[in-house]
Amino acid sequence: MAKDRGDPNGKGLCRRDFMSTLGVGAVAVAMTAGAANAAQQTNDQVVKAGQMVKVELSVNERKRVLLVEPRWSLLYVIREVLGLTGTKVGCERGECGSCTVLIDAVPRYACLTLAVEAEGHEITTLEGLMHGEELGPVQEAFLEKDGLQCGYCTPGQMMAAEGLLRKHPSPDLETIRHGMSGNLCRCGAYPHIFKSVALAAEKKKS
Repeated sequence: MAKDRGDPNGKGLCRRDFMSTLGVGAVAVAMTAGAANAAQQTNDQVVKAGQMVKVELSVNERKRVLLVEPRWSLLYVIREVLGLTGTKVGCERGECGSCTVLIDAVPRYACLTLAVEAEGHEITTLEGLMHGEELGPVQEAFLEKDGLQCGYCTPGQMMAAEGLLRKHPSPDLETIRHGMSGNLCRCGAYPHIFKSVALAAEKKKS
């Protein structure tokens, strides 16, 4: 029998080995196809870009049914969809606090919260602190104690203050400093901000 040219030892591939190799290859192909099908099924479950979903949000005690993209932040929906521009766009990465809103009375960064996450919760924005056309206690206190300079961070500061006072109605200075620490003021008006929060505490009791 002639030697196999591809076998340096002169031992050709026997039929049994060939069939075994063919069987292993077939199993590998089948497994690969199965994995591909599973991956395809997983991809089919992913919401496509631009696809809208319906959410019901409670904003300032008013129910709003909206169509949103799952990727939209609560900040975007509040400003661009609902037109409540008291909530400001700042760093958009959870560092400055300009976009602070209350979710179930707790201060949260709207830029780091998806709109779909807020469904079923009570959302309060700066506009929700007012009584009709009248300013709320926190807003009045910031005005009276000059708790602002350029004013851009002020809406977020007020929302943080409101959340703080709902949890601690009679805060001392250290509690105020800690409670407001998640909101930055590039103008450095912190002493006036702290005085504003203290006055707001008194106003909310009266």
